[in-house]
Amino acid sequence: MNQEKVIVIDFGGQYNQLVARRVRECNVYCEIYSYRTPIEQIKAMNPKGIILTGGPNSCYEEGAPSYTKELFELGVPVLGLCYGAQLMQHILGGRVERADVQEYGKTPVTVNTASPLFAQVPEETICWMSHFDYISKLAPGFVSIAHTKDCPVAAAEYKEKKLFGIQFHPEVLHTPEGTSMLFNFVRGICGCSGNWRMDSFVETQIREIREKVGSGKVLLALSGGVDSSVLAALLAKAIGKQLTCVFVDHGLLRKNEGDEVEAIFGKKGNFDINFVRVNAQDRYYIRLAGEAEPERKRKIIGEEFIRVFEEEAKKIGKVDFLAQGTIYPDVVESGLGGESVVIKSHHNVGGLPEYVDFKEIIEPLRNLFKDEVRKAGLELGLPEFLVFRQPFPGPGLGIRIIGDITAEKVRMVQDSDYIYRQEIERAAAEYKKEHGTTAPWMPDQYFAALTNMRSVGVMGDERTYDYAVAVRAVRTIDFMTAEAADIPFEVLQTVMNRIIKEVRGVNRVFYDLTSKPPGTIEME
Repeated sequence: MNQEKVIVIDFGGQYNQLVARRVRECNVYCEIYSYRTPIEQIKAMNPKGIILTGGPNSCYEEGAPSYTKELFELGVPVLGLCYGAQLMQHILGGRVERADVQEYGKTPVTVNTASPLFAQVPEETICWMSHFDYISKLAPGFVSIAHTKDCPVAAAEYKEKKLFGIQFHPEVLHTPEGTSMLFNFVRGICGCSGNWRMDSFVETQIREIREKVGSGKVLLALSGGVDSSVLAALLAKAIGKQLTCVFVDHGLLRKNEGDEVEAIFGKKGNFDINFVRVNAQDRYYIRLAGEAEPERKRKIIGEEFIRVFEEEAKKIGKVDFLAQGTIYPDVVESGLGGESVVIKSHHNVGGLPEYVDFKEIIEPLRNLFKDEVRKAGLELGLPEFLVFRQPFPGPGLGIRIIGDITAEKVRMVQDSDYIYRQEIERAAAEYKKEHGTTAPWMPDQYFAALTNMRSVGVMGDERTYDYAVAVRAVRTIDFMTAEAADIPFEVLQTVMNRIIKEVRGVNRVFYDLTSKPPGTIEME
Protein backbone atom coordinates (compact mmCIF):
# COMPACT_ATOMS: atom_id res chain seq x y z
CA MET A 1 0.00 0.00 0.00
CA ASN A 2 2.17 2.82 -1.28
CA GLN A 3 -0.52 5.46 -1.81
CA GLU A 4 -1.22 8.37 0.52
CA LYS A 5 -2.15 7.17 3.98
CA VAL A 6 -3.79 8.37 7.18
CA ILE A 7 -2.78 6.60 10.40
CA VAL A 8 -5.21 5.88 13.24
CA ILE A 9 -3.41 5.50 16.57
CA ASP A 10 -5.57 3.36 18.83
CA PHE A 11 -5.83 4.03 22.58
CA GLY A 12 -8.31 1.21 23.21
CA GLY A 13 -11.41 2.88 21.80
CA GLN A 14 -14.37 0.70 20.92
CA TYR A 15 -14.86 2.58 17.62
CA ASN A 16 -11.30 2.25 16.28
CA GLN A 17 -12.35 0.22 13.22
CA LEU A 18 -15.22 2.60 12.57
CA VAL A 19 -12.84 5.57 12.47
CA ALA A 20 -10.71 3.87 9.81
CA ARG A 21 -13.78 2.86 7.81
CA ARG A 22 -15.11 6.41 7.81
CA VAL A 23 -11.75 7.71 6.56
CA ARG A 24 -11.75 5.14 3.76
CA GLU A 25 -15.26 6.23 2.82
CA CYS A 26 -13.58 9.55 2.01
CA ASN A 27 -11.49 7.55 -0.53
CA VAL A 28 -8.41 7.87 1.66
CA TYR A 29 -6.45 4.78 2.68
CA CYS A 30 -6.17 4.31 6.44
CA GLU A 31 -4.56 1.83 8.83
CA ILE A 32 -4.82 1.27 12.60
CA TYR A 33 -1.78 1.07 14.88
CA SER A 34 -1.37 0.71 18.63
CA TYR A 35 -0.24 3.67 20.73
CA ARG A 36 2.77 1.47 21.51
CA THR A 37 3.96 1.82 17.90
CA PRO A 38 7.35 3.64 17.94
CA ILE A 39 7.42 7.18 16.56
CA GLU A 40 10.17 6.11 14.11
CA GLN A 41 7.78 3.60 12.55
CA ILE A 42 5.05 6.23 12.25
CA LYS A 43 7.47 8.65 10.58
CA ALA A 44 8.68 5.95 8.18
CA MET A 45 5.12 5.48 6.92
CA ASN A 46 5.05 9.16 5.90
CA PRO A 47 1.37 9.65 6.79
CA LYS A 48 -0.62 12.55 5.39
CA GLY A 49 -2.52 12.76 8.67
CA ILE A 50 -2.85 11.14 12.09
CA ILE A 51 -6.03 10.45 14.09
CA LEU A 52 -5.97 9.59 17.81
CA THR A 53 -8.90 7.43 18.93
CA GLY A 54 -10.99 7.48 22.06
CA GLY A 55 -10.27 5.17 24.96
CA PRO A 56 -11.62 4.08 28.37
CA ASN A 57 -8.90 5.73 30.50
CA SER A 58 -8.28 9.16 32.02
CA CYS A 59 -5.15 10.63 30.42
CA TYR A 60 -3.93 12.18 33.69
CA GLU A 61 -3.86 8.88 35.62
CA GLU A 62 -0.61 7.05 36.19
CA GLY A 63 -0.07 4.32 33.62
CA ALA A 64 -2.72 5.67 31.22
CA PRO A 65 -1.96 5.15 27.49
CA SER A 66 0.09 8.04 26.15
CA TYR A 67 2.43 9.02 23.32
CA THR A 68 5.55 11.04 22.75
CA LYS A 69 5.25 14.81 22.33
CA GLU A 70 7.24 14.45 19.11
CA LEU A 71 4.08 13.20 17.40
CA PHE A 72 2.70 16.74 17.47
CA GLU A 73 5.93 18.22 16.11
CA LEU A 74 6.13 16.23 12.86
CA GLY A 75 4.36 18.90 10.83
CA VAL A 76 1.64 16.33 10.07
CA PRO A 77 -2.00 17.26 10.83
CA VAL A 78 -3.32 15.49 13.94
CA LEU A 79 -6.96 15.02 14.96
CA GLY A 80 -7.73 13.76 18.47
CA LEU A 81 -11.11 12.16 19.17
CA CYS A 82 -12.45 12.17 22.74
CA TYR A 83 -9.58 10.58 24.74
CA GLY A 84 -7.28 11.54 21.88
CA ALA A 85 -8.34 15.18 22.19
CA GLN A 86 -7.80 15.14 25.95
CA LEU A 87 -4.41 13.46 25.62
CA MET A 88 -3.29 16.07 23.09
CA GLN A 89 -4.08 18.85 25.57
CA HIS A 90 -2.51 16.94 28.47
CA ILE A 91 0.77 16.38 26.62
CA LEU A 92 0.99 19.92 25.18
CA GLY A 93 0.41 21.80 28.44
CA GLY A 94 -3.35 21.96 28.90
CA ARG A 95 -5.33 20.46 31.76
CA VAL A 96 -7.90 17.66 31.82
CA GLU A 97 -10.11 17.01 34.84
CA ARG A 98 -13.11 14.98 35.93
CA ALA A 99 -16.27 16.79 34.79
CA ASP A 100 -19.01 17.82 37.21
CA VAL A 101 -21.54 16.97 34.50
CA GLN A 102 -20.77 13.87 32.45
CA GLU A 103 -22.11 13.92 28.90
CA TYR A 104 -23.37 10.82 27.17
CA GLY A 105 -25.48 10.29 24.05
CA LYS A 106 -26.86 12.70 21.47
CA THR A 107 -25.93 16.24 22.50
CA PRO A 108 -26.56 19.65 20.83
CA VAL A 109 -23.22 21.27 19.94
CA THR A 110 -22.45 24.78 18.72
CA VAL A 111 -19.49 24.85 16.31
CA ASN A 112 -17.41 27.65 14.84
CA THR A 113 -17.94 27.26 11.10
CA ALA A 114 -14.89 29.43 10.39
CA SER A 115 -12.71 26.49 11.40
CA PRO A 116 -11.64 24.31 8.44
CA LEU A 117 -12.73 21.30 10.51
CA PHE A 118 -16.35 22.48 10.43
CA ALA A 119 -16.59 23.79 6.86
CA GLN A 120 -20.13 23.25 5.48
CA VAL A 121 -21.30 22.01 8.91
CA PRO A 122 -24.35 23.76 10.44
CA GLU A 123 -23.52 26.00 13.39
CA GLU A 124 -25.95 24.04 15.56
CA THR A 125 -25.55 20.28 15.19
CA ILE A 126 -26.02 17.03 17.09
CA CYS A 127 -23.02 14.98 18.18
CA TRP A 128 -22.51 11.73 20.10
CA MET A 129 -20.83 12.42 23.43
CA SER A 130 -19.31 9.80 25.73
CA HIS A 131 -16.96 11.28 28.33
CA PHE A 132 -16.42 11.66 32.07
CA ASP A 133 -13.44 14.05 31.79
CA TYR A 134 -13.27 17.48 30.18
CA ILE A 135 -10.63 19.95 29.01
CA SER A 136 -10.55 22.56 31.77
CA LYS A 137 -7.59 24.52 30.34
CA LEU A 138 -6.38 24.67 26.75
CA ALA A 139 -2.72 24.17 25.89
CA PRO A 140 -0.84 27.25 24.57
CA GLY A 141 -1.79 28.14 21.00
CA PHE A 142 -5.19 26.37 21.07
CA VAL A 143 -8.60 28.03 20.89
CA SER A 144 -12.05 26.53 21.47
CA ILE A 145 -14.05 25.99 18.27
CA ALA A 146 -17.12 24.22 19.70
CA HIS A 147 -19.06 24.04 22.95
CA THR A 148 -22.14 22.53 24.55
CA LYS A 149 -24.27 23.65 27.47
CA ASP A 150 -22.02 21.77 29.91
CA CYS A 151 -18.73 21.47 28.00
CA PRO A 152 -16.85 24.72 27.21
CA VAL A 153 -14.33 22.95 24.95
CA ALA A 154 -16.18 20.45 22.78
CA ALA A 155 -13.52 21.03 20.10
CA ALA A 156 -10.24 22.95 19.87
CA GLU A 157 -7.70 23.84 17.23
CA TYR A 158 -4.17 25.14 16.81
CA LYS A 159 -4.70 26.18 13.20
CA GLU A 160 -1.09 27.10 12.38
CA LYS A 161 0.20 23.67 13.46
CA LYS A 162 -2.88 21.83 12.10
CA LEU A 163 -3.65 20.25 15.46
CA PHE A 164 -7.33 19.58 16.20
CA GLY A 165 -9.24 17.85 18.99
CA ILE A 166 -12.93 17.07 19.34
CA GLN A 167 -14.61 15.81 22.49
CA PHE A 168 -17.32 13.83 20.67
CA HIS A 169 -17.33 10.90 18.23
CA PRO A 170 -17.67 11.91 14.56
CA GLU A 171 -17.28 8.34 13.37
CA VAL A 172 -20.66 7.06 14.65
CA LEU A 173 -23.90 7.56 12.75
CA HIS A 174 -25.39 9.31 15.81
CA THR A 175 -23.24 12.32 14.78
CA PRO A 176 -25.01 13.24 11.51
CA GLU A 177 -22.29 15.66 10.34
CA GLY A 178 -19.45 13.42 11.51
CA THR A 179 -18.54 12.18 8.03
CA SER A 180 -18.33 15.79 6.82
CA MET A 181 -15.97 16.63 9.69
CA LEU A 182 -13.70 13.68 8.91
CA PHE A 183 -13.83 14.56 5.21
CA ASN A 184 -12.80 18.12 6.07
CA PHE A 185 -9.85 16.76 8.02
CA VAL A 186 -8.48 14.15 5.62
CA ARG A 187 -9.31 15.81 2.30
CA GLY A 188 -9.11 19.47 3.31
CA ILE A 189 -6.66 19.87 6.19
CA CYS A 190 -4.44 16.87 5.31
CA GLY A 191 -4.69 17.56 1.57
CA CYS A 192 -5.40 13.95 0.58
CA SER A 193 -6.48 13.59 -3.05
CA GLY A 194 -8.84 10.66 -2.43
CA ASN A 195 -7.32 8.04 -4.74
CA TRP A 196 -8.28 4.99 -2.64
CA ARG A 197 -10.88 3.25 -4.84
CA MET A 198 -11.89 -0.34 -5.37
CA ASP A 199 -11.24 -0.31 -9.10
CA SER A 200 -7.62 0.71 -8.53
CA PHE A 201 -7.34 -1.79 -5.66
CA VAL A 202 -8.52 -4.65 -7.88
CA GLU A 203 -6.17 -3.69 -10.72
CA THR A 204 -3.21 -3.41 -8.33
CA GLN A 205 -3.93 -6.72 -6.61
CA ILE A 206 -4.30 -8.62 -9.87
CA ARG A 207 -0.90 -7.33 -10.97
CA GLU A 208 0.73 -8.11 -7.61
CA ILE A 209 -0.80 -11.60 -7.41
CA ARG A 210 0.52 -12.45 -10.87
CA GLU A 211 4.00 -11.23 -9.93
CA LYS A 212 4.00 -13.15 -6.63
CA VAL A 213 2.51 -16.43 -7.86
CA GLY A 214 4.32 -16.61 -11.19
CA SER A 215 3.68 -20.10 -12.57
CA GLY A 216 2.82 -21.55 -9.15
CA LYS A 217 -0.36 -23.25 -7.97
CA VAL A 218 -2.79 -21.73 -5.44
CA LEU A 219 -5.29 -23.58 -3.23
CA LEU A 220 -8.32 -21.90 -1.67
CA ALA A 221 -10.95 -23.28 0.70
CA LEU A 222 -14.10 -21.70 -0.74
CA SER A 223 -16.90 -21.44 1.82
CA GLY A 224 -19.34 -19.53 -0.38
CA GLY A 225 -19.32 -16.56 1.99
CA VAL A 226 -18.60 -13.05 0.80
CA ASP A 227 -14.89 -12.95 1.72
CA SER A 228 -13.86 -16.27 0.20
CA SER A 229 -16.02 -15.70 -2.90
CA VAL A 230 -14.48 -12.29 -3.58
CA LEU A 231 -11.03 -13.77 -3.04
CA ALA A 232 -11.82 -16.60 -5.47
CA ALA A 233 -12.98 -14.11 -8.11
CA LEU A 234 -9.88 -11.97 -7.62
CA LEU A 235 -7.52 -14.94 -7.91
CA ALA A 236 -9.45 -16.26 -10.91
CA LYS A 237 -8.97 -12.94 -12.73
CA ALA A 238 -5.28 -12.98 -11.87
CA ILE A 239 -4.17 -16.58 -12.43
CA GLY A 240 -7.09 -18.61 -13.86
CA LYS A 241 -6.44 -22.37 -13.94
CA GLN A 242 -3.50 -22.05 -11.55
CA LEU A 243 -6.19 -21.73 -8.85
CA THR A 244 -8.01 -24.69 -7.31
CA CYS A 245 -11.02 -23.95 -5.11
CA VAL A 246 -12.26 -26.67 -2.77
CA PHE A 247 -15.86 -26.11 -1.70
CA VAL A 248 -16.86 -28.33 1.22
CA ASP A 249 -20.65 -28.59 1.42
CA HIS A 250 -21.21 -29.71 5.00
CA GLY A 251 -24.99 -29.75 4.66
CA LEU A 252 -25.37 -26.81 7.04
CA LEU A 253 -25.70 -24.06 4.44
CA ARG A 254 -28.78 -21.99 3.71
CA LYS A 255 -31.30 -23.37 1.24
CA ASN A 256 -29.91 -23.74 -2.31
CA GLU A 257 -26.63 -22.08 -1.28
CA GLY A 258 -24.38 -24.95 -2.31
CA ASP A 259 -25.87 -25.02 -5.81
CA GLU A 260 -25.57 -21.22 -6.07
CA VAL A 261 -21.86 -21.37 -5.25
CA GLU A 262 -21.29 -24.11 -7.83
CA ALA A 263 -23.28 -22.19 -10.46
CA ILE A 264 -20.91 -19.23 -10.08
CA PHE A 265 -17.55 -20.97 -9.72
CA GLY A 266 -18.15 -24.41 -11.27
CA LYS A 267 -17.81 -25.54 -14.89
CA LYS A 268 -20.86 -23.56 -16.04
CA GLY A 269 -19.78 -20.40 -14.24
CA ASN A 270 -17.88 -17.35 -15.49
CA PHE A 271 -14.54 -18.16 -13.86
CA ASP A 272 -12.01 -20.43 -15.55
CA ILE A 273 -10.65 -22.20 -12.46
CA ASN A 274 -10.42 -25.70 -11.02
CA PHE A 275 -13.49 -26.10 -8.82
CA VAL A 276 -13.97 -29.11 -6.52
CA ARG A 277 -17.25 -29.56 -4.67
CA VAL A 278 -17.24 -32.10 -1.86
CA ASN A 279 -20.71 -33.19 -0.77
CA ALA A 280 -19.92 -34.16 2.79
CA GLN A 281 -23.36 -33.79 4.34
CA ASP A 282 -23.73 -37.40 5.47
CA ARG A 283 -20.35 -37.62 7.21
CA TYR A 284 -21.10 -34.38 9.08
CA TYR A 285 -24.51 -35.60 10.23
CA ILE A 286 -22.91 -38.83 11.45
CA ARG A 287 -20.22 -36.94 13.40
CA LEU A 288 -22.78 -34.54 14.90
CA ALA A 289 -25.34 -37.18 15.89
CA GLY A 290 -26.48 -36.68 19.48
CA GLU A 291 -24.24 -33.62 20.10
CA ALA A 292 -26.17 -30.74 21.69
CA GLU A 293 -23.48 -28.64 23.39
CA PRO A 294 -22.75 -25.54 21.23
CA GLU A 295 -18.96 -25.43 21.58
CA ARG A 296 -18.67 -29.16 20.99
CA LYS A 297 -20.71 -28.82 17.79
CA ARG A 298 -18.48 -25.99 16.59
CA LYS A 299 -15.34 -28.04 17.20
CA ILE A 300 -16.72 -31.07 15.39
CA ILE A 301 -17.71 -28.96 12.38
CA GLY A 302 -14.30 -27.29 12.30
CA GLU A 303 -12.35 -30.51 12.76
CA GLU A 304 -14.34 -32.32 10.08
CA PHE A 305 -13.76 -29.46 7.66
CA ILE A 306 -10.01 -29.78 8.18
CA ARG A 307 -10.18 -33.52 7.55
CA VAL A 308 -12.20 -33.14 4.34
CA PHE A 309 -10.04 -30.28 3.08
CA GLU A 310 -6.86 -32.21 3.84
CA GLU A 311 -8.14 -35.25 1.93
CA GLU A 312 -8.87 -33.11 -1.13
CA ALA A 313 -5.56 -31.25 -0.85
CA LYS A 314 -3.66 -34.56 -0.88
CA LYS A 315 -5.43 -35.49 -4.13
CA ILE A 316 -4.25 -32.23 -5.68
CA GLY A 317 -0.68 -32.70 -4.52
CA LYS A 318 1.87 -30.02 -3.73
CA VAL A 319 0.70 -26.44 -4.08
CA ASP A 320 2.84 -23.33 -3.84
CA PHE A 321 0.41 -21.02 -2.08
CA LEU A 322 -2.55 -21.33 0.26
CA ALA A 323 -4.98 -18.41 -0.15
CA GLN A 324 -7.03 -17.15 2.80
CA GLY A 325 -9.86 -14.65 2.93
CA THR A 326 -8.50 -12.74 5.92
CA ILE A 327 -9.88 -9.20 6.09
CA TYR A 328 -8.80 -6.21 8.16
CA PRO A 329 -11.26 -6.66 11.07
CA ASP A 330 -9.90 -10.22 11.49
CA VAL A 331 -6.43 -8.76 11.93
CA VAL A 332 -7.53 -6.02 14.34
CA GLU A 333 -9.82 -8.26 16.42
CA SER A 334 -7.11 -10.90 16.73
CA GLY A 335 -4.85 -8.37 18.42
CA LEU A 336 -2.43 -8.01 15.50
CA GLY A 337 -3.34 -4.39 14.85
CA GLY A 338 -4.58 -1.57 17.04
CA GLU A 339 -4.85 -1.66 20.81
CA SER A 340 -8.38 -2.84 21.58
CA VAL A 341 -8.88 -6.00 23.57
CA VAL A 342 -8.75 -9.25 21.60
CA ILE A 343 -12.39 -9.84 20.71
CA LYS A 344 -12.03 -13.27 19.16
CA SER A 345 -9.46 -15.44 17.50
CA HIS A 346 -9.85 -15.96 13.77
CA HIS A 347 -8.78 -19.14 12.03
CA ASN A 348 -7.25 -17.05 9.23
CA VAL A 349 -4.94 -15.08 11.52
CA GLY A 350 -1.95 -15.83 13.70
CA GLY A 351 -0.59 -19.11 12.38
CA LEU A 352 -0.18 -21.25 9.28
CA PRO A 353 -2.15 -24.50 8.96
CA GLU A 354 -0.06 -27.66 9.16
CA TYR A 355 -2.29 -29.94 7.13
CA VAL A 356 -1.52 -28.71 3.59
CA ASP A 357 1.83 -28.91 1.81
CA PHE A 358 2.51 -25.35 0.65
CA LYS A 359 5.34 -22.85 0.93
CA GLU A 360 3.54 -19.56 1.52
CA ILE A 361 0.19 -18.00 2.39
CA ILE A 362 -1.39 -15.15 0.40
CA GLU A 363 -4.10 -12.86 1.78
CA PRO A 364 -4.96 -10.22 -0.83
CA LEU A 365 -7.97 -8.90 1.14
CA ARG A 366 -6.08 -8.48 4.40
CA ASN A 367 -6.27 -4.66 4.30
CA LEU A 368 -9.99 -4.38 3.48
CA PHE A 369 -13.07 -3.84 5.61
CA LYS A 370 -16.20 -5.85 4.83
CA ASP A 371 -17.91 -3.04 2.90
CA GLU A 372 -14.77 -2.64 0.79
CA VAL A 373 -14.69 -6.38 0.13
CA ARG A 374 -18.25 -6.08 -1.21
CA LYS A 375 -17.25 -3.19 -3.50
CA ALA A 376 -14.34 -5.26 -4.79
CA GLY A 377 -16.75 -8.13 -5.47
CA LEU A 378 -18.93 -5.91 -7.64
CA GLU A 379 -15.85 -4.66 -9.50
CA LEU A 380 -14.95 -8.30 -10.19
CA GLY A 381 -18.38 -9.05 -11.66
CA LEU A 382 -19.86 -11.17 -8.87
CA PRO A 383 -23.68 -11.11 -8.68
CA GLU A 384 -25.25 -8.77 -6.13
CA PHE A 385 -27.09 -11.56 -4.30
CA LEU A 386 -23.74 -13.10 -3.39
CA VAL A 387 -21.85 -9.87 -2.72
CA PHE A 388 -24.55 -8.61 -0.35
CA ARG A 389 -25.23 -11.99 1.22
CA GLN A 390 -25.83 -11.61 4.93
CA PRO A 391 -23.20 -12.64 7.46
CA PHE A 392 -23.21 -16.37 7.97
CA PRO A 393 -21.33 -18.15 10.78
CA GLY A 394 -18.52 -20.54 9.91
CA PRO A 395 -20.34 -23.53 11.49
CA GLY A 396 -23.38 -22.57 9.41
CA LEU A 397 -26.80 -23.73 10.56
CA GLY A 398 -25.06 -25.83 13.19
CA ILE A 399 -25.36 -22.86 15.56
CA ARG A 400 -28.86 -21.95 14.40
CA ILE A 401 -30.19 -25.30 15.52
CA ILE A 402 -30.48 -25.51 19.30
CA GLY A 403 -29.70 -28.99 20.54
CA ASP A 404 -28.62 -31.93 18.42
CA ILE A 405 -28.45 -31.76 14.62
CA THR A 406 -30.26 -34.05 12.19
CA ALA A 407 -30.96 -33.83 8.47
CA GLU A 408 -34.64 -33.30 9.28
CA LYS A 409 -33.89 -30.34 11.55
CA VAL A 410 -31.62 -28.83 8.89
CA ARG A 411 -34.50 -29.06 6.40
CA MET A 412 -36.86 -27.29 8.83
CA VAL A 413 -34.52 -24.38 9.51
CA GLN A 414 -33.51 -24.06 5.84
CA ASP A 415 -37.11 -23.85 4.69
CA SER A 416 -38.16 -21.50 7.50
CA ASP A 417 -35.19 -19.21 6.89
CA TYR A 418 -35.89 -19.17 3.14
CA ILE A 419 -39.51 -18.10 3.70
CA TYR A 420 -38.51 -15.47 6.26
CA ARG A 421 -35.90 -13.89 3.99
CA GLN A 422 -38.33 -13.97 1.06
CA GLU A 423 -41.00 -12.06 2.97
CA ILE A 424 -38.59 -9.48 4.42
CA GLU A 425 -37.18 -8.78 0.96
CA ARG A 426 -40.67 -8.62 -0.58
CA ALA A 427 -41.95 -6.17 2.03
CA ALA A 428 -38.79 -4.04 1.73
CA ALA A 429 -39.14 -3.90 -2.06
CA GLU A 430 -42.80 -2.84 -1.77
CA TYR A 431 -41.90 -0.10 0.70
CA LYS A 432 -39.15 1.24 -1.55
CA LYS A 433 -41.44 1.18 -4.57
CA GLU A 434 -44.12 3.14 -2.69
CA HIS A 435 -41.90 5.60 -0.78
CA GLY A 436 -38.77 5.78 -2.91
CA THR A 437 -36.49 5.07 0.06
CA THR A 438 -35.24 2.09 2.04
CA ALA A 439 -37.68 0.94 4.72
CA PRO A 440 -36.66 2.44 8.11
CA TRP A 441 -37.18 -0.94 9.74
CA MET A 442 -34.99 -2.83 7.23
CA PRO A 443 -32.68 -5.04 9.31
CA ASP A 444 -28.96 -5.41 8.77
CA GLN A 445 -29.17 -9.13 9.46
CA TYR A 446 -32.13 -11.48 9.67
CA PHE A 447 -32.50 -15.25 9.83
CA ALA A 448 -34.55 -18.11 11.27
CA ALA A 449 -33.31 -20.56 13.89
CA LEU A 450 -34.78 -23.80 15.18
CA THR A 451 -35.37 -23.92 18.93
CA ASN A 452 -35.21 -27.13 20.89
CA MET A 453 -38.75 -26.60 22.17
CA ARG A 454 -41.67 -28.77 21.10
CA SER A 455 -45.25 -28.00 22.00
CA VAL A 456 -48.81 -29.05 21.33
CA GLY A 457 -50.66 -27.43 18.46
CA VAL A 458 -53.78 -27.98 16.37
CA MET A 459 -53.64 -28.21 12.58
CA GLY A 460 -56.52 -29.46 10.46
CA ASP A 461 -58.48 -30.49 13.58
CA GLU A 462 -55.58 -32.75 14.54
CA ARG A 463 -53.20 -32.54 17.48
CA THR A 464 -49.57 -31.78 16.63
CA TYR A 465 -46.45 -31.95 18.75
CA ASP A 466 -43.87 -30.04 16.75
CA TYR A 467 -40.97 -27.59 16.95
CA ALA A 468 -40.91 -23.83 17.41
CA VAL A 469 -38.93 -21.61 15.05
CA ALA A 470 -37.46 -18.31 16.25
CA VAL A 471 -37.01 -15.53 13.70
CA ARG A 472 -34.46 -12.81 14.40
CA ALA A 473 -33.80 -9.41 12.80
CA VAL A 474 -31.35 -6.81 14.08
CA ARG A 475 -30.26 -3.25 13.29
CA THR A 476 -26.59 -2.61 13.88
CA ILE A 477 -23.72 -0.38 12.79
CA ASP A 478 -20.74 -2.57 13.56
CA PHE A 479 -22.26 -5.89 14.80
CA MET A 480 -20.64 -5.26 18.20
CA THR A 481 -23.98 -3.98 19.50
CA ALA A 482 -27.42 -4.57 18.02
CA GLU A 483 -31.11 -3.95 18.61
CA ALA A 484 -34.09 -5.95 17.40
CA ALA A 485 -35.52 -4.47 14.21
CA ASP A 486 -39.07 -3.12 14.33
CA ILE A 487 -40.44 -5.39 11.59
CA PRO A 488 -44.07 -4.48 10.73
CA PHE A 489 -46.46 -6.81 12.49
CA GLU A 490 -48.29 -7.72 9.28
CA VAL A 491 -44.99 -8.93 7.78
CA LEU A 492 -44.32 -11.11 10.82
CA GLN A 493 -47.86 -12.47 10.60
CA THR A 494 -47.30 -13.44 6.97
CA VAL A 495 -44.00 -15.10 7.89
CA MET A 496 -45.66 -17.03 10.72
CA ASN A 497 -48.54 -18.23 8.55
CA ARG A 498 -46.28 -19.36 5.72
CA ILE A 499 -43.78 -21.20 7.94
CA ILE A 500 -46.47 -23.10 9.83
CA LYS A 501 -48.33 -23.90 6.62
CA GLU A 502 -45.33 -24.83 4.46
CA VAL A 503 -42.68 -26.26 6.80
CA ARG A 504 -43.46 -29.74 7.99
CA GLY A 505 -42.60 -30.27 11.68
CA VAL A 506 -43.08 -26.64 12.82
CA ASN A 507 -46.20 -25.39 14.63
CA ARG A 508 -45.01 -22.18 16.37
CA VAL A 509 -43.03 -19.07 15.37
CA PHE A 510 -41.40 -16.70 17.86
CA TYR A 511 -39.83 -13.27 17.22
CA ASP A 512 -36.58 -12.74 19.17
CA LEU A 513 -36.55 -9.23 20.69
CA THR A 514 -33.23 -9.59 22.54
CA SER A 515 -30.63 -6.87 22.02
CA LYS A 516 -26.85 -7.34 22.00
CA PRO A 517 -25.75 -7.16 24.76
CA PRO A 518 -27.00 -9.03 26.78
CA GLY A 519 -27.66 -11.53 24.01
CA THR A 520 -25.61 -12.31 20.91
CA ILE A 521 -26.81 -11.92 17.36
CA GLU A 522 -26.69 -15.66 16.76
CA MET A 523 -28.85 -18.03 18.79
CA GLU A 524 -25.98 -20.04 20.29
